[in-house]
Amino acid sequence: MVNLHSGLLGALVFARHADRIESFSSPTTWATFNTFITPLGTAQAFQSGTFLRSKYLDPRSPSFISGISTDIVNIHEVLVRADSSGDGTVFQQSVSAVVQGLYPPTSDYKITLANGSTIVGALGGFQYIPIESVEMNQDVSLNGLLSCPNFDQHVAKLENSSLFLARGREAAPLIKKLQPFLGDRPTNFSFMFNMWDYVDVQMQHNRTFLHQIPHGYVNQARVLADFHDANAFSDPKPDGIGNVATRVMLPSIFSALTRIANQTDPLKLAINGISYKPFISLFNLTEAAKANPEIAGIENYNSLAALELHNSSAGGEPTIRLKFKNGTDEHDFRTLKIFGKTDVPLSEFISRLTPVAINTTTEWCSACNQTVLRGCST
Repeated sequence: MVNLHSGLLGALVFARHADRIESFSSPTTWATFNTFITPLGTAQAFQSGTFLRSKYLDPRSPSFISGISTDIVNIHEVLVRADSSGDGTVFQQSVSAVVQGLYPPTSDYKITLANGSTIVGALGGFQYIPIESVEMNQDVSLNGLLSCPNFDQHVAKLENSSLFLARGREAAPLIKKLQPFLGDRPTNFSFMFNMWDYVDVQMQHNRTFLHQIPHGYVNQARVLADFHDANAFSDPKPDGIGNVATRVMLPSIFSALTRIANQTDPLKLAINGISYKPFISLFNLTEAAKANPEIAGIENYNSLAALELHNSSAGGEPTIRLKFKNGTDEHDFRTLKIFGKTDVPLSEFISRLTPVAINTTTEWCSACNQTVLRGCST
């Protein structure tokens, strides 16, 4: 039975990658190296796609997207993009599994040829949904952090602040206890994410390690990594360079939401495969973390954030609602407040954030003080 009462016009979804092997993230360039999604990660990401399908493509769902194709994808209704910056393979792999869960194989994906024979698509009707690879040297819109000198200075200033130095001293005893489990990896507080990430991955995939590391070490390391990255990848000033990861995404966010609101445009669902870092600045810029400070740190693997576009119950312009699901272990979305409100008119959402948006590569080059890399030399 079709849900005739759904007021949802569409949604823009941000999907963090699912389970992967260890990722070394440079604390000076923010590039990641030597990582790829695991079989567990593909299962988790597929589960996210199934979850999104149950929310947005099931006519019985209260949040069914009105008019969207439910079983066989209409590629004009769905836009999928993935960050390919640095070691971007993991984002491509993960979002690919998400869309497989969103539109799973179906025997209805078939064609009847002129000679009368009927052919079902490969792999039982697997649906090949295009995924746009957002390359760092051609498009800054999904990763504004890499090769951004002013952002590097922002982090360096934080790490030399009295607050960070004090927290580093507090962390020193734990880091010393962790050192035997880190091999030859750096143990400076600036590498806190890498230290936590290494032990977290090992506990998931290394049985010997799981039984050797003392209980509680990983959780304590996570708290310290959350502190470091919640500050590094945000900024007290909306137009501050610490928010650059989301500021570069804003034009594509505005574009997707405006297209969904336009009844003559077929777009109904957009999905972006990204790292955890833009989540932090997104929640900072929208003030969602102000009402829910527990989301200010590192989002879990397989997290989803959705900007849903709803028809106004009062008959006015569409409104934006922010939903968040913090990884696989959370079974449903929760609603977060934007600028202190559950629902924000689309025009207000855009007008509040337009002044801080970085709209072009040229603007990014200027904001970052980059003159050579990522197209800035031209």
